[in-house]
Amino acid sequence: MPKTFSDIVELSRYLRSPDGCPWDKKQTLLTLRQYILEEAYEVIQAIESEDNDEIVEELGDFLFQVVFASQIASEDGRFTVDEVIENLHSKLVRRHPHVFGDKKAKDADDAVKSWQNEKLKEKSGKKRLLDIPRSMPSLLRAQRVGEKASQVGFDWDDIQGVFNKVKEELSELEVELKSGNKIESEKELGDLLFSLVNLARHMGVDAETASHSATEKFMKRFNKLEDKALQLGKNLTEMSPDEMEKIWEDIKKEKV
Repeated sequence: MPKTFSDIVELSRYLRSPDGCPWDKKQTLLTLRQYILEEAYEVIQAIESEDNDEIVEELGDFLFQVVFASQIASEDGRFTVDEVIENLHSKLVRRHPHVFGDKKAKDADDAVKSWQNEKLKEKSGKKRLLDIPRSMPSLLRAQRVGEKASQVGFDWDDIQGVFNKVKEELSELEVELKSGNKIESEKELGDLLFSLVNLARHMGVDAETASHSATEKFMKRFNKLEDKALQLGKNLTEMSPDEMEKIWEDIKKEKV
């Protein structure tokens, strides 16, 4: 028979039982943090690969982290997986008044506003930015901060305003670099990165994804550079910067 969610829950209980796995029995919610994060990244990589078998496998691994963490918590009398599911169900219904209530959303943007309005009601009295996890990748966290600030109107009027801010921060970084002040240079670099993330937000682009794509592109081109160097019978360390730059420009023309 096909396995169900209940089967996975029972399996997690057995793994933690006296007859279960020694490694699984040693885990705590704190020790699971790194594995939860790792599995999330593996899900993303599988989605980008567009390999359905890999996506199914990685989604399964990620789902088990939720079940396993809930099992550990239940043993400590904190909460159960049933409470996790019940809370999720209630929240999904509550935050979709445009689906399960009388309100209507004319488009995706309107649906997001509806979701955010319901979320703000739940978080009433709490600082808006404090629920953004510090453990998030820095670019993603910066983008979420900008989004939340913009929800109350604390934002640039248009993208040109963000461009001007980027130019301002770049100029300030240049001044500090020339002064040789490393601490202030680092601060200005951080300000520049934050303003660039806000530029991405105004462009409707995910900064984390854009950075990831740029890194992947650089890696592909660099690998190609190494291959071309070997074809010339050379190692990159034996080539001059000018030689490498010439090959690099040729690679860029190939749209790699």
